[in-house]
Amino acid sequence: MKESLKIITKSAAETKKLGEKLAREIVLSPDGSRTSIKEALVISLEGELGAGKTTFTQGFAKGLGVKENPRSPTFVIMRVYPIRKRVSNFIHIDAYRIASKDMKALGWNEFSRKPGNIILIEWGNRIKNILPKNSLVISFGHIGHFKKRLIKINQ
Repeated sequence: MKESLKIITKSAAETKKLGEKLAREIVLSPDGSRTSIKEALVISLEGELGAGKTTFTQGFAKGLGVKENPRSPTFVIMRVYPIRKRVSNFIHIDAYRIASKDMKALGWNEFSRKPGNIILIEWGNRIKNILPKNSLVISFGHIGHFKKRLIKINQ
């Protein structure tokens, strides 16, 4: 059975900070040096509309060292950001309006296998049949008040 870590954030700022912290933990070794990611890392963000997926992504990108503030790629489907001090990319995808076959047409097989790429997919559950088995799944949901979020990181 998969373990899950549950976190409640009470504001957009807290959701961004969580994304930033997770990104730093992924790319930094315990000694503070940058780790080398031997294969592409795929993270599926799932959950309700307006529950914080894009806000989390903005913090995550900052934690990776991306200088640009990511916007939701809902209409362009995918945005690619170079990660400074690395020979890799942060790839932000919005799968809300597409299917797995569309991802294949965008070059999924190439960039999802490139070592070092970090791929974060909003609405990843819509293309789950092509996600690697070792993908990290993060679920987002509202709790009572609109600004409170329950975020579950499934390991």
